[in-house]
Amino acid sequence: MKKNSSFLQSMKAVLWGFLGVRKESGLKEDVASLSFVHIIIAGVLGALIFMSILIVIVKLVVSH
Repeated sequence: MKKNSSFLQSMKAVLWGFLGVRKESGLKEDVASLSFVHIIIAGVLGALIFMSILIVIVKLVVSH
């Protein structure tokens, strides 16, 4: 199958995966169209953003 995807589509798929609410049909569509490299980069980027947000929240709470 032809891989026809963008990095934004990969980010959306990873964010849905973080939330844990994804239909099986959406998963099959993603597997058929998304690039493995884009998914890895989007996952690492999403995890870094999530950890950064948590660190900022903890610093704000602890500083008061």
